[in-house]
Amino acid sequence: MVLNYIWISLVLLAIVMGLVQAIYYGNVDIFSTILNSTFSNAKTGFELSLGLTGVLTLWMGIMKIGERAGAVNTLGKGVAPFFTRIFPEVPKNHPVFGSMLMNVAANMLGLDNAATPMGLKAMSELQELNTDKSKASNAMIMFIVLGASGLTIVPTSIMAYRAQLGAANPADVFLPILIATYASTLVGLLVCCFIQKIKIWDRVVLGTIGIITLAMVGMVVLASRLAPEKLTVFSSAFAAIFLLGVIVWFIIQAMVKKINVYDAFIDGAKDGFKTAVALIPFMVAILVAVGMFRASGAMDLLEDGLRWCFACVGINPDMAAAVPTAIMKPLSGGGARGLMLEAMTTYGADSLVGRLCCILQGTTDTTFYVLAVYFGSVNIKNTRHAVVCCLLSDLAGIITAFVIAPIFFG
Repeated sequence: MVLNYIWISLVLLAIVMGLVQAIYYGNVDIFSTILNSTFSNAKTGFELSLGLTGVLTLWMGIMKIGERAGAVNTLGKGVAPFFTRIFPEVPKNHPVFGSMLMNVAANMLGLDNAATPMGLKAMSELQELNTDKSKASNAMIMFIVLGASGLTIVPTSIMAYRAQLGAANPADVFLPILIATYASTLVGLLVCCFIQKIKIWDRVVLGTIGIITLAMVGMVVLASRLAPEKLTVFSSAFAAIFLLGVIVWFIIQAMVKKINVYDAFIDGAKDGFKTAVALIPFMVAILVAVGMFRASGAMDLLEDGLRWCFACVGINPDMAAAVPTAIMKPLSGGGARGLMLEAMTTYGADSLVGRLCCILQGTTDTTFYVLAVYFGSVNIKNTRHAVVCCLLSDLAGIITAFVIAPIFFG
């Protein structure tokens, strides 16, 4: 329901902005621009869905091997003490805990292509437990919030973009991203726990949060002691070893239990293909609305207004140039990535704006993309409080990014 209102609002705002430009500025070509954006973004939505087909086919096949071998269930048991408290609706030791853990781990390593199929697998399993198939369950919402908050330890792609655009130290945004993304995830988790009346003060919940916090501090200390070039190599190698290790573990477990690995992979791959095809309408819908909003000039107007507001309250008005990236990130990952690259190209990769855009890009996942894809894959229409929790998580990450960027790079 909320996505419905957001979609309608974006489209109507784009049309109203087009009318304003046509009447007051005589720019009648704006309607052609908006219309052309619908075609180009519809094509982009289809191509993105099509591009996911191979990845979904691969990873859902691998996940099926792990599921039949019992490896996913083993992972689930490992996180059961914490997950059973924040997912009280899910039976203890249910295999979905393993799928959710794999999704969270892939997100932390910045492996979006691997995280999506694992997340869709988890959503499918959560839907099987859902008593109302048209309405999101509390467990689904909690999982979506953890995924959309985008806790990222290894922002490999961002460091690669910075290197390509001539940054003196491509990894210098590593620590700010780590701090901002952790703030986003923590706020999302706490808000969701509050709404769902989950006991935050439980010793297991507090202990797990404390351990993760210590792990984050450890990562910060390790990163601060590594040379920039070594940090990039370490990040990429760690991510690759993790994923390859998971694949090998799944296959060995299947061989030990005499599971037909090939048949298991094919069965999972078929599900991945069907899921990718089902995503096409949802991807096209959200990208068309976002494209119209951007093509109408509404985003440019918003940036100018924010620049004026920043100057009035004594904030560096240059940082206003990063606001479109912050706004676009929840709406479109590709759009935010484009704005980030544009900012680094225009202002410089080592400028305050360029670095701030990189931090914003790595702070959270693409909220409405995650909502549309994950809920769309299981045909959920009523998302309940998912959007509110996700946006509060996004806001926490954005505020943290704007606070720490001047501290690190001002």
